[in-house]
Amino acid sequence: MLAGMAGRTFVTGDIHGDLEALHRIEAQLPPLDSGDTLVFLGDYVDRGPSSAQVVAHVRSLPRRTPARVVALRGNHEDAWLTAVEEGWPEFVLPASHGCVEAMESYLGKVASPYTAPFMSLLMRGAFFPRDVLAWFRSLPFHYEDEHAIYVHAGLVSDKHGGFLHPSETEKKRALLWLRDHRFFRDYRGKRVVFGHTVTDALPVELSSYTPEDPKDMWAGPCTIGLDTGAGKGGFLTTLELPGMRVYESR
Repeated sequence: MLAGMAGRTFVTGDIHGDLEALHRIEAQLPPLDSGDTLVFLGDYVDRGPSSAQVVAHVRSLPRRTPARVVALRGNHEDAWLTAVEEGWPEFVLPASHGCVEAMESYLGKVASPYTAPFMSLLMRGAFFPRDVLAWFRSLPFHYEDEHAIYVHAGLVSDKHGGFLHPSETEKKRALLWLRDHRFFRDYRGKRVVFGHTVTDALPVELSSYTPEDPKDMWAGPCTIGLDTGAGKGGFLTTLELPGMRVYESR
């Protein structure tokens, strides 16, 4: 690769245990060099069949690519840490959250996951290896480069009707969980790339990228949404900055 081509950032949305989608994306990317950066917006686990394999794959990337690798924390990694440390049945038990699928990616297919002894493993995330939980804890809440600010869910409102930079946000977990439609509609400032909220739930009339396809990447005036439903019937999306080239697993 020509040295002048360096400085690109490739941002990938919520993977949710869909290793095949991640492989399909990677097969499309151009050769990377040490000037490039791979950013992952979090939510590596749950729903899809391959949470364990996705985590292992992302963790191994720094050894396999010359590019810088930045893996952010998603709300699902954050939720599992709460479940492990305090218990959180409201997160673990709903089938739509895909926690059983995460457990099965580590233990193998379970015929009756909601019976003992599997329930005790599930409720406290006891199936996660210690090194994986340590990795979850190490994941940063945001990243920033010359192209954009990257965060799992969005920015927190300030007292004056604007939005706080992630570094100014005291309760960092809000960066992983919020769904503030005012942020999607009204934020103006340095570009923010986020996941968490599936793109077809974002205000389609504001998207400048294929508005005729609400399931596609969402591009507002200063914000870009990349959760296109991988692991839950959709597909995975990666955005290349600054060139705005889009890669899809579908």
